[in-house]
Amino acid sequence: IFLEVLESLGEMPLPPYIHEKLKDRERYQTVYAKENGSAAAPTAGLHFTNEILHAIDERGIEREELTLHVGAGTFKPVKSEEINQHEMHTEYIVVHRHTLVNLLKYGCNAIAVGTTSVRTLESLYYIGVKLEQNPDASEDELHVNQWEPYEQSHDGDLVKDITVERALQNIVNWLDKSDVKVLHGSTQIIIAPGYKYKIVKMLITNFHQPQSTLLLLVSAFVNGDWKCIYDYALTHDFRFLSYGDSSLLIP
Repeated sequence: IFLEVLESLGEMPLPPYIHEKLKDRERYQTVYAKENGSAAAPTAGLHFTNEILHAIDERGIEREELTLHVGAGTFKPVKSEEINQHEMHTEYIVVHRHTLVNLLKYGCNAIAVGTTSVRTLESLYYIGVKLEQNPDASEDELHVNQWEPYEQSHDGDLVKDITVERALQNIVNWLDKSDVKVLHGSTQIIIAPGYKYKIVKMLITNFHQPQSTLLLLVSAFVNGDWKCIYDYALTHDFRFLSYGDSSLLIP
């Protein structure tokens, strides 16, 4: 009932660079959206129509769906001189057991559609590391802190000894032990230059605005060469931001 009230009286939250109300709400939604709760659409997914998804399936390319409930903080610009002064918001993630099994089947390599998928997939590794340390962790403890990937990389041998395969298997084992089929967790992970990607090998994403954590994520993915990519986009009249053009980034 409350959701019906929100639909009737509420307004869809939009990025600050969209100044007009949406005339067609369906345009700001992916065709594969299923769950309520996100404050923004994963706009890289807007490029995927049912026809494109069918063509992908026809080619035998396996697809998996996961959920990250985007918070309003995703629009928060980076205003501090030092990135370590920027505070990330908590976002909730949902990943099915069969998605984890499929990742293991393909060597834990994935092509991510959108930065939200990236943050979810990369957070899985650090959740798996937590379960290595505490196999009996509660669901509430499956939270990835903002600086956890960088702190753990300097903690010595623990993270070095845990492969991505082992981390994901830890999650599968935890789900089986808990007799549940779906992982519910949360993440504040910030992906910035210096981050070492664990799972995402290719990234489909739009072109992001300056002073955003999304641009930091892209910079980390392409080893700092984002200016070359963005200069090309600017000189060839690419469209930026939510309703803009997409790109396939391969480091």
